[in-house]
Amino acid sequence: MTPQFPLAGLLRLRRLEQDQAAARFGAVNAQLRAVGAQQASARAEAEEIASDVDSSAALLAVAAARAASASLLTELDALAAVTEAERGQAQRDLAVARGRTVGLEKLEARHGALVVAAELAAEQSVLDDLGSSARLRQGPDALNRGGSTT
Repeated sequence: MTPQFPLAGLLRLRRLEQDQAAARFGAVNAQLRAVGAQQASARAEAEEIASDVDSSAALLAVAAARAASASLLTELDALAAVTEAERGQAQRDLAVARGRTVGLEKLEARHGALVVAAELAAEQSVLDDLGSSARLRQGPDALNRGGSTT
C-alpha cells in the first residue's frame, strides 16, 4: 500500500479555493462584457436621437432625450469602472489561489517520486535477496561458477 500524500486534504481545499476564484473571475468577466454591451447599445441609441427640430416641443424632447442618454452613459461608465476594478481584484485573487495550489502540487509530485523510488528500492532488495538465496541453495560450486563466465 502506497503512503498517501500527508497534505492531500489541504491540497483539495486549495484546489477548491482556486476553482472558486476562477469562477468569480469568470463571472466578473461576463458582467464586464454585459456592461460593455449595454454601453454600446446606449451609445447607438443616443446617436439615433433626431437632431432635426421644427418646434419648441420637439427641441425640449430632443434635449430631454440627450440628457437621459448622457445620464445613462455616465452611469454605465461608472458601472464599467467598478466592474473593471472588481475584475482586477478577482484576477489577483485567482493568481494568489493558483500560487498557493502550485506549491502544494509540487510537494505532492515530489512525494510521489519519493514513494516510487522507495517502492523500486524495496522491489530491488527483494530481487537481490531472491538471487542470492538461489545461489546459496545451489551449493558452493554455483558460487564459483556464478562469478566468472569462461
